[in-house]
Amino acid sequence: MRRRWTRRRLAGALACAALLIGAAAGAVPTAFAGPPVNSGSSDGPEPQAPVDNPRPVAASIDHIQKITDRRLKVFVRSPAMGRTLPVEILLPKNRSAARPTLYMLDGRSASNEVNNWTKYGEAVQFFADKDVNVVLTLGGPASYYTDWHHPDPVLGNNKWETFLTRELPPLIDAKFNGNGRKALEGVSMGAEAAMMLAMRHPGDYLAVAAHSGCYAMGSDVGQAQARAIVSTYNGNPDNMFGGQDNPAWLAHDVMTHAGELRGTALFLSAGSGMPGPFDGPSNPDSRTSVIFGGPLEAGAYACTMALADRLERMQIPATVDLRKVGTHSWPYWAAELPRAWPTLAGALGIR
Repeated sequence: MRRRWTRRRLAGALACAALLIGAAAGAVPTAFAGPPVNSGSSDGPEPQAPVDNPRPVAASIDHIQKITDRRLKVFVRSPAMGRTLPVEILLPKNRSAARPTLYMLDGRSASNEVNNWTKYGEAVQFFADKDVNVVLTLGGPASYYTDWHHPDPVLGNNKWETFLTRELPPLIDAKFNGNGRKALEGVSMGAEAAMMLAMRHPGDYLAVAAHSGCYAMGSDVGQAQARAIVSTYNGNPDNMFGGQDNPAWLAHDVMTHAGELRGTALFLSAGSGMPGPFDGPSNPDSRTSVIFGGPLEAGAYACTMALADRLERMQIPATVDLRKVGTHSWPYWAAELPRAWPTLAGALGIR
């Protein structure tokens, strides 16, 4: 039986998570971990100046770097971003027919070099026999993969929503034989971003899988959590959606606009935060998975439960996987790939 969360209990869980994120920058699990981008790390973007193009310029593929025959790094000229930025793509074994595309979003510590879904989440192995193009974002730490109102002195010019929804898909479909059918999958920060993109572009994505995210950006506590995440990378949260009273925060609130998800196949998952089978020496986050990852995942569990309850009340179908154990760490998200796949594959028309 589902356990319903009151507003007060949900707010308490989210507030706890937000405080932990703010207090534990650099000490939390991989989805949130990583040094601030101005610390000399190569994982974050260099500050970017805004680009003033006198007339519209179409996005285009600059060049492609081959990692293996089926794993490529594609460099895309983005007018919206004002720079060339990479994405990684995994190709199916059989490329004779047109196929759908799954876009996978990273967590808070998103690196320019590798997406954590491939580094820790076993995406390469899992999708090796799947008839789908898999596109993985690179970069965008603490960005929420959205369009920021202003360029940030540290986090640069973020126009991820425009890049991911308008610029990138036509290029991927044209170059890699896509059939126009799309889905999203994200973890932690990327889970909220995936749900936001689907909510803000109803009908564009046939399915969304969201793991260990929070979905109340427009609430006081949800905004506090988002501001804490941006601040851990020394970004200015006001550059994202403006001041606390700016209506843009509410415009990105999935809970408020959940009705826009009707008709989209949904998979939601989270763990309780209690230590489980993966919280041992083999866990790359073993030093922090229990101390910080436990409370963080408990907050994500509350968020996921709240959204699941709202969808249920609105009679919007969703597959919800709430685990009795599990911390905010990659071994659990890797284990979610096969659980989420039937929802994604069914909506994409993949047998």
